[in-house]
Amino acid sequence: MKGVLLVNLGSPESPTAKDVKPYLDEFLMDKYVIDVPFLLRALLVRGIILQTRPKKSAEAYARIWTSEGSPLIVLSKKMHQKVQKLVDIPVALAMRYGTMTIQKGLQELKDKGVTEVMLMPLYPQHAMASTTTIVVLAEELRQKFFPEMTFTNVPAFYNKPDYIQALANSIKKHLEGFDYDHLLFSYHGIPKRHIRKTDVTKSHCAIDGSCCNTPSPAHEFCYRHQCYETTKQVVKLLGIPEGKYSQTFQSRLAGDKWLTPYTDVEINKMPEQGIKKLAVVTPAFVADCLETLEEIAMEANEQFLHHGGEEFMAVPCMNDEEEWCGVVANWIGDFKRSN
Repeated sequence: MKGVLLVNLGSPESPTAKDVKPYLDEFLMDKYVIDVPFLLRALLVRGIILQTRPKKSAEAYARIWTSEGSPLIVLSKKMHQKVQKLVDIPVALAMRYGTMTIQKGLQELKDKGVTEVMLMPLYPQHAMASTTTIVVLAEELRQKFFPEMTFTNVPAFYNKPDYIQALANSIKKHLEGFDYDHLLFSYHGIPKRHIRKTDVTKSHCAIDGSCCNTPSPAHEFCYRHQCYETTKQVVKLLGIPEGKYSQTFQSRLAGDKWLTPYTDVEINKMPEQGIKKLAVVTPAFVADCLETLEEIAMEANEQFLHHGGEEFMAVPCMNDEEEWCGVVANWIGDFKRSN
């Protein structure tokens, strides 16, 4: 019997330092997130970051927390429920970090008789710190606890026409009535070394402005290329002219060389460049979360206005929109019909 496991990032149990600390520990100690030797990672995370970061992160989570709980969890559950109603095979939802574990999700499917699992990381673009860590952990759990199961891993869907169409339609809907000067595509940042580590050719990814536009097998796992490709296809569908949009990367950590240009730096410069009405879309996420709701809709908004901007719109993610849920349901239908 076939079934589906949708997997997103996760969330602390509450917006308190007490609950944020173990969540951050699990997240930052992941070798695919901070990819340095264990002892150095432990020193960095447990000796430095976790001494101060939980309190600051808890305050950020508190700004976006709803009466129902974590926005990412709430929105992912709503999306999951809508998708389940559209298909006739079991669909479970799990998170890479936190208490909604992948093991629990697989167990839920096993209890329903599922032996063939469509494993779908809810990330349009492939990255070590998102897609890879989900796939690797799921396989480890399969071997240890669910040897009777087989997996079909859903690859990055950054350029699938139905995803691009749904994303473009969602952006267009939210921008109706907003006469923006500029549309910014802000993607989650990753260290440049992650790009080079996922380069299957071991030579293509120079991160020099040209490699992402030069055809290569490396693009199958290149986060940077996939981000630029998503932007390119969406603006083409929406008919947005050159000069009225740009792309940046957000959420960097100090001490590493991360993908540039940086979202906060670019946004702060825009008002003096004549951009007074700014819209920001975050296509690295399919559900709104801390990075979209607090970092963009609140922090970036405040900074843009502080530097002379006049109007700011954070375009919501697709969340549980009908078209997006329909796209996922169609992919599940293809999986069900496959041999």
